[in-house]
Amino acid sequence: MQINRLTQQIQFIIEIDKLKQILRQTLLTDSSRQENSAEHSWHIAIMAMILAEYAPAGTDILRAIKMLLIHDLVEIHAGDTFCYDLQGNLSKAEKETEAAKKLFGILPVDQESELHSLWEEFELQQTPTAHFAAALDRIQPILHNQQTQGGTWRIHNISRDQVMRRVAPVEAGTPELWSFVQQLIDDCVAAGYLQTLTK
Repeated sequence: MQINRLTQQIQFIIEIDKLKQILRQTLLTDSSRQENSAEHSWHIAIMAMILAEYAPAGTDILRAIKMLLIHDLVEIHAGDTFCYDLQGNLSKAEKETEAAKKLFGILPVDQESELHSLWEEFELQQTPTAHFAAALDRIQPILHNQQTQGGTWRIHNISRDQVMRRVAPVEAGTPELWSFVQQLIDDCVAAGYLQTLTK
């Protein structure tokens, strides 16, 4: 056993526990509190398993699950940027790129390379696997907002147009679920959970 390698791996495992401290805007489905980024990552990784049959051709489900488990780890150092925060999103990519180098750099070189590659593939959105993973990342908050009668949408006065722009990757990432997502959003508008005013 290479002690230095194990030391790096254990250090990384301890470091990523900090993801449990990163709060997202999304509420739990019982509206009791905000979810944290670790819970979000776990949730969408399970979604990839359950909804695998709706993935487009060429999707590697195991790779998608890995992506979904690590895609938000950079928030440990970069924080979570609310998806509808236009100003905050201007510097998001730069902050997260630096955070990825710092975080994955804790690992032995081979594992650093693997995780960094997975994270970059998710961010670049150029493969069927990354498209599917991103689609699930967009669908999960919609389900939460529907279950919380508009939850985050109401708190931040989010409009249907904003949500539709946000979920656009679903159409390419999992075409079979696109009509379901559209109907879900329409139902939320009809129920008064989501405003129709353009922003």
